[in-house]
Amino acid sequence: MMAEPHNPEPIDQKGSGFKKKQEAAHNKKPTAKKNQIKSTQKSAIPKNVANRMARRVALTTGLPTISGMGVFIASYLLVSKGIFDIPPFITLLTSAAFFLTGLVGLSYGILSASWESSPGTFLGLENIQPNIRRVKDAFKTDNSKEE
Repeated sequence: MMAEPHNPEPIDQKGSGFKKKQEAAHNKKPTAKKNQIKSTQKSAIPKNVANRMARRVALTTGLPTISGMGVFIASYLLVSKGIFDIPPFITLLTSAAFFLTGLVGLSYGILSASWESSPGTFLGLENIQPNIRRVKDAFKTDNSKEE
């Protein structure tokens, strides 16, 4: 015996209008109130600044993370080929150091991005202090709203 193919559409029994109600709910347009809320919300971080942050984070987090994974591969190859005998704790500590560097790179990538229209310097060290102030001010305004 072969099973009959499943029909995903609901059956409209006794003219209940179930299918029509389902189609109407699916085709319903968003209300004006939702559109108004979306239009009044502002992005806290301008798009060009967010793009700068993303590039910096990708670089300062991506490279150490890839290096941390590469330590496992290099260690495996060196030990399995008999080139060098590496104790497992050395592999663990080295990879942990790279992953920790990636975690620090995440914060650095965000805090070193320039909020000005110009991209700023390559390292962005001059932007860290003003950005830390921005973060503190943002938390201060959030705390004052809750009270």
